[in-house]
Amino acid sequence: MFTQPDSSFSQRKTLLHFSPFRRLIIIAAAGAALLFAGDIAWVYHPGASAPAMHHDDQHALTGLQMSGMSGVMDTTRPETSIRPVSCESLPDIPGKSITVAVVDFPPDAYTPRHRHPGSVLAFVLKGTLRSQMEGGAAETYTTGQTWFEPPGALHLFAENVSKTEPAELLATFITDSDCGALVIPD
Repeated sequence: MFTQPDSSFSQRKTLLHFSPFRRLIIIAAAGAALLFAGDIAWVYHPGASAPAMHHDDQHALTGLQMSGMSGVMDTTRPETSIRPVSCESLPDIPGKSITVAVVDFPPDAYTPRHRHPGSVLAFVLKGTLRSQMEGGAAETYTTGQTWFEPPGALHLFAENVSKTEPAELLATFITDSDCGALVIPD
């Protein structure tokens, strides 16, 4: 799990201390976060198996729609929505692709248990989220904090802890090169 170093932490790691795979995830998450600093429309990669996605709420899919679940979610709480930003093949890792998406959490939103087909790095863009992976304790993450989900790991839930403010998460997925589904219902 992510731990926040205190200000006296003197041996900070640079990108070179991480494996090439971790460097790729870190750079992709940071780059995608910068893309959202402006109000630019980004189109999902043409040729991907998913329909064209635009960076606006009109074309966003709910977590329920993305996962293919129906009637499983607690309908008394708002749903999350996922906005794919891009999907690109990784030329240095044959058979794999990187997908970047923004997950919107309206106030009090909740995402039920699910899995992902590949590795996921989650970066909180705004707000405060609570999340729990199978076998771990529920953790609270605030703006700028991250967590990692191994391929196929059971994500028990994620929720916006605020009843009045929205939250936003940047998710970077490393999956097989089909740019397909990002969520597997459990």
